[in-house]
Amino acid sequence: QVQLVESGGGLVQAGGSLRLSCAVSGRTFNKYTMGWFRQAPGKERDFVAAINWSGKSTWYADSVKGRFTISRDNAKNTVYLQTNSLKPEDTANYYCAADSRGQYLNAKVWEYDYWGQGTQVTVSS
Repeated sequence: QVQLVESGGGLVQAGGSLRLSCAVSGRTFNKYTMGWFRQAPGKERDFVAAINWSGKSTWYADSVKGRFTISRDNAKNTVYLQTNSLKPEDTANYYCAADSRGQYLNAKVWEYDYWGQGTQVTVSS
């Protein structure tokens, strides 16, 4: 059973930064494509960023490009999302997800088969 646990969320002023972490259980973490999504109240869950198994390929939503950075440490079974220059519209619950097929960078919710419980990010203006 694969489990994902996010941490690092919180309340921050606009322009600030947070580093989100996602710890993943399981021996095959280094084969997974990993993604970050976010969901604001009353809205759909949206793609934020994805990273391939080696960490050499990444993909970002246009809304966060240049401000957020996804990375991973396969030795620690952990994926990170560094969020900089935060805006009030970045306020959401942020979810970590794993695609066990590990073949492509995916932006669709249904392409990921494991999910964490989420960590709340609130950006005040």
